[in-house]
Amino acid sequence: MLQDTFGRRFYYLRLSVTDVCNFSCDYCLPDGYQGRPDEAFLSPNELTQVARGFAAMGTQKIRLTGGEPSLRNDLPEIIERIHTIEGIQTVALTTNGYKLPQRIKTWADAGLTQLNVSIDSLDPNEFQRITGHDRLPEILAGITEAKALGLAVKVNSVLMKDINDDMSAVLHWLRTNPVTLRFIEVMETADQQVFFRQHHISGATIKERLLVDGWQPVARKLADGPAQEFWHPAFVGRIGLIMPYSKDFCATCNRLRVSSLGKLHLCLFSEQGIDLRPLLQPGVPLSGLVEAVTHHLGDKSAGHSLIDHNSGAMANLSQIGG
Repeated sequence: MLQDTFGRRFYYLRLSVTDVCNFSCDYCLPDGYQGRPDEAFLSPNELTQVARGFAAMGTQKIRLTGGEPSLRNDLPEIIERIHTIEGIQTVALTTNGYKLPQRIKTWADAGLTQLNVSIDSLDPNEFQRITGHDRLPEILAGITEAKALGLAVKVNSVLMKDINDDMSAVLHWLRTNPVTLRFIEVMETADQQVFFRQHHISGATIKERLLVDGWQPVARKLADGPAQEFWHPAFVGRIGLIMPYSKDFCATCNRLRVSSLGKLHLCLFSEQGIDLRPLLQPGVPLSGLVEAVTHHLGDKSAGHSLIDHNSGAMANLSQIGG
């Protein structure tokens, strides 16, 4: 089992398959994607080797991220390969939901077990303004289809002051929709410093409101992500809060990241990353990858430096998958 010098154990890998995204969200890529060609990204064989190595180190959950993972035509193959690896109990995917109704059954048939969909507003006009796409009804239909297929579904919403911090529409939706909607504090990156100053709001204010209104905390599971989740007897859905600026946020860290270029990132907001790609090639024993990750894990710090406005090498969140 992977364990760092602070006693934190790592059961969860976020594995990016591409930096490319076809949305232009205000807080991430307001000018659209400006990046690398597709051939730079890890191949299915390299991605499989990453997953095999981490499974050998005790990883139980792998989340495929981007950019937007569905822009890879070989995504079903990647899901299927990872699903069949011994020790991997959960194969999850984070997506913007583009063409979700047409694609979700193929992903489920390949072995996908958990789906996170990014929806920053339940108002169609506001959704289009934030993302550049008029696709909210289609995405909501895809979520309905995913639930019908038996997938665990969560919705991610970046919490932005004066944009989507009015929770009335969310609460109305969660009364009859059995999904978890998770508010994520907008985070400062090198490309979005001004946006952060204008629109950051602490999730603690939402938490206080929930507790006053009778919402109750949900117990965390071993491979859960960083969200604090809450339930209410009058609602079939749940609310989650991801608050990276809160005290001791990093104390329960249980996840590592590998970028679409094969770089190990000990933290979302670390520096350039550690190149694992040479260890993913044919003929290189899996033990080399295991030894490298185990060695570098000793360098993982107690926490990030976001509170000091230091986002490391993170220019935008599409680079490592958030």
